[in-house]
Amino acid sequence: MTAAPEGFAEFVTARSGALLRSAWLLTGDAGLAEDLLQTVLARAWRRWDRIAAGGAPEAYVRRALMTTYVSWWRRRWRVETPTASMPDPVAVGDVSGELAARDALQRALAGLSRQQRAVVVLRYAEDLSVEQTAEVLGCSPATVRVQAHRAIRALRANPQLHPRIEEVEA
Repeated sequence: MTAAPEGFAEFVTARSGALLRSAWLLTGDAGLAEDLLQTVLARAWRRWDRIAAGGAPEAYVRRALMTTYVSWWRRRWRVETPTASMPDPVAVGDVSGELAARDALQRALAGLSRQQRAVVVLRYAEDLSVEQTAEVLGCSPATVRVQAHRAIRALRANPQLHPRIEEVEA
């Protein structure tokens, strides 16, 4: 087994939490998010010397995360079968409202196209500018604005999110 390239382990330790959060927001599934991040980091590991020399390793890995996610629709995953319901989580207190809001948001994000979801995650969860989002996704800033507009319009039209939106506006 080959040793990790210089600086790779430090990068993974420092940034894997944020990258995993982005992957989870994209996929809506913790297991798929881990698979996505692992796939991207495995590809980055092989090219780490060039990536680190480029001066923006996180931007490279983040773009790879987004492009790999967007391209996954071509690959059909047949190993695991999703179930209609998740097992009940163990909770210390009454967190049903928080879980309901999280579930509603996850379902709403799942209803967006892959491109729209990638734009929403980068723009609003990762707080990137339109230009930075366009750079990560490899598209024009106008495409980012259009996809963000369509995604926000779809999220606003989602009846499951109306109580949550009203709470934020109040």
